[in-house]
Amino acid sequence: MAKVTIDDKIIEVPDGTTILNAARMIGGDVVPPAMCYYSKLKGSGGKCRTCLVEVAAGSEKDPRPMPKLVASCSTNVMDGMVVKNKTSEKVMDARKGVVEYLLMNHPLDCPVCDQAGECNLQDLGYEHGLQKTRYEFERRTFEVQDIGDNIKLHMNRCILCYRCVYTADQITEGRVHGVMGRGDHAEISTYITKAIDNDFSGNIIDVCPVGALTDKTFRFKSRVWFTRPMLAHRNCDKCCGKTTVWLSGDDVLRVTGRKDQNGEVEEFICNTCRFDKKSLADWSIEGPSHIDKHSVISQNHYELPSDNIKRLK
Repeated sequence: MAKVTIDDKIIEVPDGTTILNAARMIGGDVVPPAMCYYSKLKGSGGKCRTCLVEVAAGSEKDPRPMPKLVASCSTNVMDGMVVKNKTSEKVMDARKGVVEYLLMNHPLDCPVCDQAGECNLQDLGYEHGLQKTRYEFERRTFEVQDIGDNIKLHMNRCILCYRCVYTADQITEGRVHGVMGRGDHAEISTYITKAIDNDFSGNIIDVCPVGALTDKTFRFKSRVWFTRPMLAHRNCDKCCGKTTVWLSGDDVLRVTGRKDQNGEVEEFICNTCRFDKKSLADWSIEGPSHIDKHSVISQNHYELPSDNIKRLK
């Protein structure tokens, strides 16, 4: 076990735990943002640099500070380590620069983006973004394209976090999309004559931290804060069948995987549950899903205590 201090809060965690996961165990404001790291995907992390933190003391045996900011998602804790996140001016200044870099080509089209209201980059831009860009050159632009029957790709919004690539690599039988090109020509695309059509392809929509990959069956139908996210399940022979259904009245507008307190999918679901089961009769409703009180989706969203939900069942 290793004892680590993050923003003056002390926690003891198993050896080999990363700084980011140690912060997540504490919770609250000490948790650095993460746009590319996904705990359920091997190899993720270390690309977006939004989770940079300052290590003020390396360990109890060697209390010297680390000379540079480190990526918390790929740096393991050591016994006696002291980490600064929100309490470090260096971290806040660096994070501001990272967000400006991410927004260099990303259009601020939140008013028409289906991800608005549940977008990590939107939150980061609000907390750390600049009112205007200093970028003077022509921005990258791409045509919107279909990369599957129910998946729309907006490459203009992509921040190349690689989450969708890792997801397709690790939970599907054969990945047919990836990063093409290099430098500022890099883009997510399918291989020539290929289209994403496997049973679990829709999960790349859930893991995307921005609005680059969207569900065509939900596209422009409603804003998430006008819907009611409800926990629901069904007997499915392909996946766990445990989902969140987003309702407008008795209409099922979309179906997504259930997400934990870190915004990560608990269990990946199949395309049948996600795209084909759009009738309320297809689902057994368990009750309202938990929504963080700071989220715009929490407006007019009421939850029942767990004992009341049990009585209703």
